[in-house]
Amino acid sequence: MFKSSLVQKKVVILGGGESGTGAAILAKSKGFGVFLSDRGLLNQKYIDVLNSENIPFEQGSHSESRILESDLVIKSPGIPDTVALIVALKEKGIPVISEIEFASRYTTAKLIAITGSNGKTTTTLLTYHLLKNAGLNVGLAGNIGDSFAWQVAEKQFDYYVLEISSFQLDNIQDFHPKIAVLLNITPDHLDRYGYNFQNYIDSKFNIVQNQTSEDHFIFFEDSEVITAELLKRIINAQKVKISLANKLTEGAYLDEGKLVSNVGNSTFEQTFAALPIKGPHNAINALAAIAVAQLVGVSAEKIAEGLKSFTNAPHRLEEVEVIDNVTYINDSKATNVDSVFYALGSFERPVVLIAGGVDKGNDYSQIETLVRNKVKALIVLSKDFEKLETYFSGIVPQIYITQDVQDAVNKAQEWSVPGDIVLLSPACASFDLFKNYEDRGDKFKAAVRNLTSQNHH
Repeated sequence: MFKSSLVQKKVVILGGGESGTGAAILAKSKGFGVFLSDRGLLNQKYIDVLNSENIPFEQGSHSESRILESDLVIKSPGIPDTVALIVALKEKGIPVISEIEFASRYTTAKLIAITGSNGKTTTTLLTYHLLKNAGLNVGLAGNIGDSFAWQVAEKQFDYYVLEISSFQLDNIQDFHPKIAVLLNITPDHLDRYGYNFQNYIDSKFNIVQNQTSEDHFIFFEDSEVITAELLKRIINAQKVKISLANKLTEGAYLDEGKLVSNVGNSTFEQTFAALPIKGPHNAINALAAIAVAQLVGVSAEKIAEGLKSFTNAPHRLEEVEVIDNVTYINDSKATNVDSVFYALGSFERPVVLIAGGVDKGNDYSQIETLVRNKVKALIVLSKDFEKLETYFSGIVPQIYITQDVQDAVNKAQEWSVPGDIVLLSPACASFDLFKNYEDRGDKFKAAVRNLTSQNHH
């Protein structure tokens, strides 16, 4: 029997969600021998795809011996580098990379990569919208939407706008964005980084490691963490600054309510209040998106048009209803304290805050002043309520504890008066009472809509 001398390289994919399944499809299309392994159970949608593509897979456990025979491993961002299997692979010298690294090897599209502890989804969606609205052939991927690898296998784009998490950046080698955006770095996910903030900072800065002087690095200059880090590093890319505090001759900034961006030989100005997104953090997000659009040559006219027609993702400061002149806001995506800091900073009116969930080692001191000044009542929606209750008793006049979302919303309605904001901004993960933050947000919205119907009877 004739056997080719070109042995099919064996690629193992760990994790069979959106990114893992996409990586499997791309690997198969490039002629690799592919095996996918997930310790958990796969979603039926992905089982059907793998079967139709004849890609062998296992679920419920990992066949270690088979995995340790591979030439390359692509791992899901959810799997820490510290688990025994990954350690064993590295000891054997088998490269372990992320899906974004793998996909980037097979596309000639220009990559725009956006990271930061907060605001990256909004910035990614807005950047994508500005480029698409201007008629560019652009894909959206990364930590959002459809798998990057899957799109590389099946579509042809000139640009990709990628939302990139630190977990994805931990396992890159040659990943090379033409434009990299770093919005902010605040302590988050420290459980994954040995409770060492510097490890997390290093991970975020991986985004620039392969950039050259032909590329651009957009960053938020007002972040002390970022500016301190820049003093320690040599960055090859051309730097583009964003600021809310300083007027910049080159860069993008907020000046008395106006977004001004002098980037890539063009100037853009727009009143921030005219945009559909509100709050100081969204000024940063908008400036970053505008700067990217200017760098890829989008006209000022098209940028202005795109900014006006943008709609943000659900569960991020999403207005649900106004009932009896009280505005109900769903910010379920706020799974860390920093997001809540931004949320509270977006409102001038008194707030009834609904918070709580699985605490990832939160430090509530960073929102203490805002809470003292703005929050008239705190409703803790959680099984794990002691820490929040203890911290804020004496700071917030009234606190109520519940494990039921409808009960929480009913209490918020009882405690609010016309002109108030009822804000779900949990500061915590959702797994104690909900499937995920989307589920939490959806149940909150349903509970709010129940209020309206009660009023009509």
